[in-house]
Amino acid sequence: MNKIIFITGTSTGFGKLMAITLANAGNKVIAGMRGTNGKNEVVAKELSAISNITVAEIDITSDSSVTNAISQTLAKFGRIDVLVNNAAVSGFGLLEAYTINQVKEMFEVNFYSVLRTYQAVLPSMRKNKSGLIINITSGASGHTLPFMIPYLASKFGVESITEGMQDELRDYNIENVSIQPGVYPTEMNNGTKPGLNADKAEIVAEYGDAAAQKFNAMGAAMFGKMAQFDMNPQTIADGVLKLINMQDGTRPLRFPLDAIAEGTDVEFINARASIKAKWAAKYNG
Repeated sequence: MNKIIFITGTSTGFGKLMAITLANAGNKVIAGMRGTNGKNEVVAKELSAISNITVAEIDITSDSSVTNAISQTLAKFGRIDVLVNNAAVSGFGLLEAYTINQVKEMFEVNFYSVLRTYQAVLPSMRKNKSGLIINITSGASGHTLPFMIPYLASKFGVESITEGMQDELRDYNIENVSIQPGVYPTEMNNGTKPGLNADKAEIVAEYGDAAAQKFNAMGAAMFGKMAQFDMNPQTIADGVLKLINMQDGTRPLRFPLDAIAEGTDVEFINARASIKAKWAAKYNG
């Protein structure tokens, strides 16, 4: 059966590719984005012209906007089978050089938005005793890296939501999956979509050239690997389609899609699951 799918952050990158890919596969896609009559008007019209795509105005940092977008979708289509939390913002820089407000804004987009969409869509999914929620996190969501601490903290928070809700929603047949992408050449990474970067210039100056050299070396390594492995963003859209087409009850909790990791991401996921099982046995045994 074709699904009714709500996706956030469809104006660019993974989200736009997801909307097109899932619609072309015969699903009804609600492509969520903000500024449908403003900065994203062109892409909103582009997606609206594709069969099976309905564009919805949604500001994921606003409680009322999220509630209204989900309510309007339910009123029109009767249900939402799949929610894809894709919208996010990146950020780079020294942790000390971030203002608290800058970090709060990042969490509003990357973390609290996910809580908003869960709370808006779950009453309907629980009533239907069916649903799938896919959260796009990061290939490094299980650990952290220098110069990306606030960003990865927000993404690890989403991993926590995904893992915990898998148990809380089990009785309602609502599955939760996190897709863990690596570094892909999307607008988030090529500089065309501004991120929430460290904003205390005086602190950055105090750290001096040594920190700048470490940051530049890390970036060069990541982008070099991205080119080496020919990372194609379509991989993520295809991965979402694969998850949706899986039989209910068979989907993995975590679904890494990162060729650069060369299998170490899967190894890490399996090791973490094994250790958690041992920990749970100690506490529940």
